[in-house]
Amino acid sequence: MKKIVVLTGAGMSAESGISTFRDSNGLWEEYRVEDVATPEAFAKNPALVLDFYNQRRRQLLGAEPNGGHYGLVELEKDFEVRIVTQNVDDLHERAGSTSVLHLHGELMKVCPADDMKTTYELSAERPEIGVGDTDERGVQLRPFIVWFGEPVPMIMKAAEIVEQADVCVVIGTSLQVYPAAGLLNYVRRGTPIYLIDPKPVPTVVHEVRIIKTGATEGVRQLAMMLEDYV
Repeated sequence: MKKIVVLTGAGMSAESGISTFRDSNGLWEEYRVEDVATPEAFAKNPALVLDFYNQRRRQLLGAEPNGGHYGLVELEKDFEVRIVTQNVDDLHERAGSTSVLHLHGELMKVCPADDMKTTYELSAERPEIGVGDTDERGVQLRPFIVWFGEPVPMIMKAAEIVEQADVCVVIGTSLQVYPAAGLLNYVRRGTPIYLIDPKPVPTVVHEVRIIKTGATEGVRQLAMMLEDYV
């Protein structure tokens, strides 16, 4: 069974109503990224940062996977599909994808401020944390999110997955922000690459087959194109 590796970004979830940073003039919910998505921001104003992510969880809980998410699940009938996502939502998992690697953390998880290897699941019934919510050691909990300026611990694991691809698919990401932008460099020479995005995306490596549309229609077209690989 051939391996398809899918790299997904914010455009993957846009049809589900999840707002994207790039499409909102450098703002998330009217906040500057420097104020809500950096270690310095958390140290300066933890209440603001925690509330911001509480808002994003409420938004996520009101969203549903779109046809693109479900289309990737359908591909698992004929391929080994592994997803490497820059998204922190859980829509791939909720759609039924069985192999998802999150590069930038997971919105529905939290961790102690001093230990991102220990995580705790939040629930739809209790999706919020605040100042004073701690682990058993008394350490303040923070969102399990890789903030700007922090290392991306899963990047080498992602590179290993990309190296194994028989087909690589990029959906809804410009791949212009490092280290994720470097993942295409690990695609083996000669491996077909498909790019699904309604907007122009600069490509700097390999010959890329472009499907200029959103995730739902793009994955539908992709499935037809991949019939020759089954």
